[in-house]
Order: sequence, then C-alpha cells, then structure tokens
Amino acid sequence: MTQSHPRISKAVIPAAGLGTRFLPATKATPKEMLPVVDKPAIQYVVEEAVSAGLDDVLMITGRNKRPLEDHFDRNYELESALQKKGDASRLAKVQESSDLATMHYVRQGDPKGLGHAVLCAAPHVGHEPFAVLLGDDLIDPRDPLLARMVAVQEQHGGSVVALMEVAPEQIHLYGSAAVEATEDDDVVKVIGLVEKPDAADAPSNYAIIGRYVLDPHIFDILRKTEPGRGGEIQLTDALQQLATDEKIGGPVHGVVFKGRRYDTGDRGDYLRAIVRLACEREDLGPDFRAWLRSYVAEEM
Repeated sequence: MTQSHPRISKAVIPAAGLGTRFLPATKATPKEMLPVVDKPAIQYVVEEAVSAGLDDVLMITGRNKRPLEDHFDRNYELESALQKKGDASRLAKVQESSDLATMHYVRQGDPKGLGHAVLCAAPHVGHEPFAVLLGDDLIDPRDPLLARMVAVQEQHGGSVVALMEVAPEQIHLYGSAAVEATEDDDVVKVIGLVEKPDAADAPSNYAIIGRYVLDPHIFDILRKTEPGRGGEIQLTDALQQLATDEKIGGPVHGVVFKGRRYDTGDRGDYLRAIVRLACEREDLGPDFRAWLRSYVAEEM
C-alpha cells in the first residue's frame, strides 16, 4: 500500500551568494537579477516552484540583495505610468512577478555555505517537508522536475534529490550519489553522497543538481554538521547522514532528470541559455533564429 505523507507547500530559494563569476556586472546587481532574455533568472525559479504547487516561498538573501525583494513587490509608480499610457501588455508583465506567490525573506548573516543557508529557513519551515531550489539551475517548464520530486516524496517520505548523469570529467563540479535501482525507471534510492569528488573517487556519474525536497529532520543534522569542503557547511554532508541512517528522517531517493536544464551560474552556459530560450520564444524566435543562422554562416 502506498503510504501518504504531508503535502509540501513551502519552497526555499538560497540567494545570498556574491556572484563573483559575473563581476563586474554583479558588483551592485544581484546575480539572480541578471536577465535571461527579458526576465531575471530568479523569476523563472519562483515560477517553477509555483507550478509545482508551492506558493509559499522563502528567499535566503544577504547584503545588497534588496532588488530581489523589490522585484517581487508592487511598483505603483511604474504601474500607474503604464496604466495611463494604456500599455496593458507591459502592465501585466510588471504585475505578474508581484502576484506569483507569498514571498518571505530572511538574511544569511554569514556566508557559511548552502547547508547553513538552508538552516536559516528552519523557523519558517517548521516541521514540514519543503523544497529547495537553487537559482543557478533553470529547469525548462516543459520538463516538470520539481513536481515529480514532490510526488516521489509524498509516496516514499524522507528526502528527494535531483540527479543528472554527467561526463566523468565533470563530476568534480557536483555532489555525486551512490544509488540503487527501484521499481520506477526515473527513481533511484540514494545510499551515499560525496561533495565534489575527484573522478576516480566518485561513486557514480550521477550528479546532484539544484533541486531538493527535504525532510525537516535535515535541520537537526545541519545544526551539528561541521564545515566540510571549502570550509563551508555542506548540504550534501547532511544528506549523507540521512542516506546512511533512515531512522533519522526516512530514506533519500533521487529523481533522474533527462530534460532541459539551463546552468546560469557559468558565463558560457548563461549565454547559451539566453540563446536557447530566445530561439524558442514565439515573439522573438523566428527573427532571432534567422539572424543566428546568418551570423554563424558568416563566421564559419
């Protein structure tokens, strides 16, 4: 019999990073506000959470992140100006971000790593399972990864991580999971995790990407987790404890993702994400693809 577990309604989005890979653009602008075509990257992430039924969103911020709060708030002066112009289309786009979800914010005072950022969410989350979405990973809305992860957590309990198979030479950039097969082709049981291992030491080529659905027992573990790789409190280290001792907070499963993912944390991938998404837009795609073909032909 399928066991029923509490319905997930809260999403946590860590957004306190400095964005040093995008300097000088991020000197005064949060990296999460960098546009991907005509929307900031962070809006795609919030939209994904809402599409999966998670309309209570907590953003973990830091210094110089006030534009994030402003973006999801009302801008009455701008709205009034657009309304007077009769520009209903742009008015709707401006209002869309402020109507998406119930937004909350808390600051991560010290940059102690992803595990510490997640721990900052404990007072808001309480004793409920919750999702964590990293802003560097944009998941195409046509590939509903988070909704699938929520369904797996509701079926099995415990925690669920998103996994993607990568080339062996890339696994050192990610957390790596040791896994066992289950009855579902896209679901594995995670029996071990290693943060950014060398290729020779990686338990598999299954990399953890930036989506998690977590049992609230993770907070108790994070409070006791010592700094790990990079001198930071690693979420992967806490999940390793859950994976090896199910009595703490249930099992850890992984959803193997084979869909479209856009990595905006890397400058090259950020540009590729913009090109791919622009090409697929009905309003931009035809003209942009034609120009792109011409440009590539000239360069070749």
